[in-house]
Amino acid sequence: MDVQQIKPIHLDVLQEVGNIGAGNAATALSQLLNQKIDLNVPSVRIIDFQEMQSLAGGEEKVVAATFLRVSGEAPGSMFLILQKEEAEELAYSLTGNKVNIIDDSFDELAASALNEMGNILAGAYLSALSDFTSIQMQPSVPSLAIDMAGAIISAGLIEISQVGDYAIVIDTLMGETDDTSSTPATGQFFLLPDPDAFERIFQSLGVDWS
Repeated sequence: MDVQQIKPIHLDVLQEVGNIGAGNAATALSQLLNQKIDLNVPSVRIIDFQEMQSLAGGEEKVVAATFLRVSGEAPGSMFLILQKEEAEELAYSLTGNKVNIIDDSFDELAASALNEMGNILAGAYLSALSDFTSIQMQPSVPSLAIDMAGAIISAGLIEISQVGDYAIVIDTLMGETDDTSSTPATGQFFLLPDPDAFERIFQSLGVDWS
C-alpha cells in the first residue's frame, strides 16, 4: 500500500465523516450526562505505528485506553486514548466522583463510565464511516486499560492477527457547551484497519491502488 496516493482531499472527507460521527456522539453523550456536550474533529491524519506511541504521550506516559475490534466488511481495531488528567475529568463528569486512575479511587463505576463513553464514540464514528463508504463495520464490546501508552499499544497490536503499517488518527475535542472557562478534553481515536480493509476504505473515497 502506498500512502502517497492518499491526497489531502481524502483526509478532508475523513475529517467530515469524523465530524458527522462526533455530532451523533455528542447527542448521545449529552443525553447520558444531561448536559450539552460539544464534540468536533479538528484533524485526521495517517501515521505509522511508531508515531502512535508519540501521539499518545510517549511510551511511559500513563493513559486510559479503550480498545475494541471492528468486524464486518472492513475489519480492524480501534483505540481511544485519553491522557490521565483528561480521563479523570471525564470520569468526574460522568459519575460525579473525583478519581485518580492509578489508585483505588478509580473504581468499577468510573471504569464502566469511561468504557461506555468509548463505546458511544466508537459506534458513532464507525456508523458515520460505514454510511459514507457503504462498507459494513461494527464495533465489538470495548475493554478499558490503564497503563503506559507503549504497553497498551503493544498489547493491543499483539491481539491483532493481521496488521498493516498505518493507522488513521481521528483527533477529538470534547467539552461542555456552556462552560467557556475550561479547556476541552482531547482524545485520540486510532483506527487500524486490517491491510485489505485499509485499501477498501480509501478505494471507496476514490483512491486508486492499482
